[in-house]
Amino acid sequence: MYRIRLHGRGGQGMKTAGRILGSAFFLAGFEVQDAPRYGAERRGAPIFAYVRAGRTPILERGVISRPDLIIVADDHLLAMPGAGVLSGAQPQTAFLIHSHEKPSLWRERLNLQGPVFTLPGLPENELRFRGAACAGGAAALIPELNIDLLAEAVQEELAPLGPELVATNLGVARMAYASLAAHRGAVHEGGPVSAGEYTPPGWLTLACEEPLLSAPAIHAAATSELSQTGLWRTERPIIDGSRCNRCWWLCSTFCPEGAIQVDDERRPRIDYGHCKGCLVCLAQCPAHAISAVPEEEAAAQGETP
Repeated sequence: MYRIRLHGRGGQGMKTAGRILGSAFFLAGFEVQDAPRYGAERRGAPIFAYVRAGRTPILERGVISRPDLIIVADDHLLAMPGAGVLSGAQPQTAFLIHSHEKPSLWRERLNLQGPVFTLPGLPENELRFRGAACAGGAAALIPELNIDLLAEAVQEELAPLGPELVATNLGVARMAYASLAAHRGAVHEGGPVSAGEYTPPGWLTLACEEPLLSAPAIHAAATSELSQTGLWRTERPIIDGSRCNRCWWLCSTFCPEGAIQVDDERRPRIDYGHCKGCLVCLAQCPAHAISAVPEEEAAAQGETP
């Protein structure tokens, strides 16, 4: 089975590259898994995708921990331990790096044992197509994939973007394929991964607190009344009595803290000692009788909860 992990940043097309490779493998008759995995949800944050391709049904699941090929779309990630690019790399693991540097330099810097290949850096105005370049370069290294399968996969995956973008991505993929054609077949399938070799995490055992210390906070009644959670509030809900229609049930029932009580005349009263300022009551009031005032402003006006 081929196990391929693709590393890049948000917006660099690693999901697209994984999809193209997955489709190319499928067209070649393989069973395929491909999926992206996101970290922080912001553009530029490290992300990775993975592709598994086997000749029999794939029973493995989850992140690839022992990759046969690691594709790196941004060589800056190699200096970021948190990106996990080198995680699980074996002596035979191949690296394909989008970089202006030579493969020998990366092999020396990272003390890599397996084959290392670099894709020529794309011009600044074409960096958005680096996903297609990574897919094209990877296809050149895998003996079962060829340029025709790559082209069909690019057209299949990117067709919704329109013919112009398909043609541009296909051109970039072909160039990357041609640049590594001399190394065709350099990446080979890895063997089975045995579950018997699984090493469980090193669990950290925490000592339990003495019952007399922890029990009151958990079991004793009415302790929440002693915690003045109103100190957390940044905005204060204020009820306008002239607009309140005394429907009482909505604001008092939906308050998650039970901080709204209703008097005998069905007028709601807010317990500011425990109101956290979530403003659920403001959203629930059909008469719009509740407004929000910044806590600093309320204090400046001399209002006391």
